[in-house]
Amino acid sequence: MHTILTERLLLRPWCEADREPFRAMNADPRVMEFFPNMLADEESDRAMDRIQAKLEERGWGLWAAEFRPDKSLLGFIGLSVPGFEAHFMPAVEIGWRLRCEAWGKGLATEGARAAMRFGFENVGLGEIVSFTTAANLRSRRVMEKLGMRHRVRDDFDHPQIAEGHPLRRHVLYRIHRGTWQAAGNAAG
Repeated sequence: MHTILTERLLLRPWCEADREPFRAMNADPRVMEFFPNMLADEESDRAMDRIQAKLEERGWGLWAAEFRPDKSLLGFIGLSVPGFEAHFMPAVEIGWRLRCEAWGKGLATEGARAAMRFGFENVGLGEIVSFTTAANLRSRRVMEKLGMRHRVRDDFDHPQIAEGHPLRRHVLYRIHRGTWQAAGNAAG
């Protein structure tokens, strides 16, 4: 499995020591504000196991995001294949979920930029998408910093969120490899 090193982060496979901080993060109402519900310990454990299984299967995925200075788990950053039908599928999504103590420091952008590079250069993706509920302005700002573009016509109702739920409407951001390369991101 691949790991990714940035100035402040190590994106790596998950380990047993990550389980407790991951549970705490998924039970934090601030972190889970834009999700339909917080995760109980068992749900968090199953999620971590699924994430790690996908990393092992593909060699890439939602890596555990470790803060290099103190080796603490901040959450996850990486690439995934959404498990639902939508007008933009099939697709590979870039995503992140970090403890609130890590917010506002550029860590999501730093890690996502490295994961995006990996997706384009190592996986050979032609496009990467990202999506969130329309009200999640923090994540939308990260998507914009990554050079991703939003078009209103791409917005959608998330099929895994109940009709009438205030978080159902989602915005979709995209970036094509050519756009990413033209912005001077390609190695070389």
